[in-house]
Order: sequence, then structure tokens, then C-alpha cells
Amino acid sequence: MKKIYPRTGDLQTVYLNAVVRDPSIEIGDYTIYNDFVNDPCDFERNNVLYHYPIHHERLVIGKFCSIACGAKFLFNCANHSLRSLSTYTFPLFYEEWGLDRADVASAWDDKGDIVIGNDVWIGFEAVILAGVHIGDGAIIGARAVVTKDVEPYSIVGGVPAREIRKRFDANTIERLLRLRWWDWPVEKIRNSLFQITNGSLDTLY
Repeated sequence: MKKIYPRTGDLQTVYLNAVVRDPSIEIGDYTIYNDFVNDPCDFERNNVLYHYPIHHERLVIGKFCSIACGAKFLFNCANHSLRSLSTYTFPLFYEEWGLDRADVASAWDDKGDIVIGNDVWIGFEAVILAGVHIGDGAIIGARAVVTKDVEPYSIVGGVPAREIRKRFDANTIERLLRLRWWDWPVEKIRNSLFQITNGSLDTLY
């Protein structure tokens, strides 16, 4: 998408894939980020943290996600290695300690990519840690710290985040995951907005 602002006159909300430039960050169409403190166009700098090229790790966010102000994605370089007897990252300061520069990544634990599904709502100042996968349709509560994977259509909150409840019953969740409305052509979505926004699953095809 090339359009940056979804709403005329609203400079606090952006379509993320129109402003993100890092090729290791993949954002689906219509995913929005709102920021009333900083410029939302600076999402990469202010919200994607400890994301250094040395690890080749990815942030993947699906389509039609809603990300609230101050949500943070913390990557692997924030994870000081638990294999060490010390919390200090000696390998990172290889010059000071006469260590091999090739071993710098041993200073932290590698938990993998952060992968966010489609139609996910991430609340105000929530924190998503490295390696976490969040399923389609999930809701992350305000200021939650997500340390483990989140199942589709689950609502989680707290520190560390725990499941509060499912958004729908198991049958409805299964049908929604099969339907994958976010992959429909835009015109089909537009023509189905009444059913989507009013929860009329039985009339969606």
C-alpha cells in the first residue's frame, strides 16, 4: 500500500506497510498503528527494539491488525544469555575483553522471529517478546507483556500475559479460521462489511 493515512486530517494513525522500510519487517495490508505521543511514521525506530541485522530475525504482522500507541516488539538482542554465569554481555564488548568478534551473538539468547497473525488487536503499551507467535483474531490487553504464544481468537492480559477467555466458541473459531475473510478481494470485503461488523457469521461465504 502507498497510502499512509487512512483518515483525512488524522496524522496519528498510519497504514504501517506504507511507512516501514526494513525488509525484515513484513506488514500486511490495512494494518494500522496509532500513536498520540510520537510520530507513527517512526514505528521502526520507536517500537521495534533490539532488532539488529546480525540475527536476520523478522517481524511479521498480518493484515487488518490494529496496534495501539506505545506497543513494543522486543527482539533477541534484549535477551542476555542465561547460559552465562554473569548477566553482563561480555561478548558484546569484545574489544574491551579481547574476545573474538565472530562470537558476539553469544551474548544473548536467540528465541526467533515475532509473528503476528491477521485481525489481531494489540493494546496500549503492550510488549511482545522475541519468539512469540500470536494467532489470528487475538486481542492483547493494554500493557500486557506477552512471553508465550497466543492462540487464535484468544484474549490475553497481564504480566506475564495469560489467557482471559476465548472471543468465540470453538466451532465459531474453527469456521473463522477456515473463512479467512482477510484474504478476500477488497470488493468482497467491502460488500460483506455489514455481516463482518455485526457478527453475522452464518451469512458469510
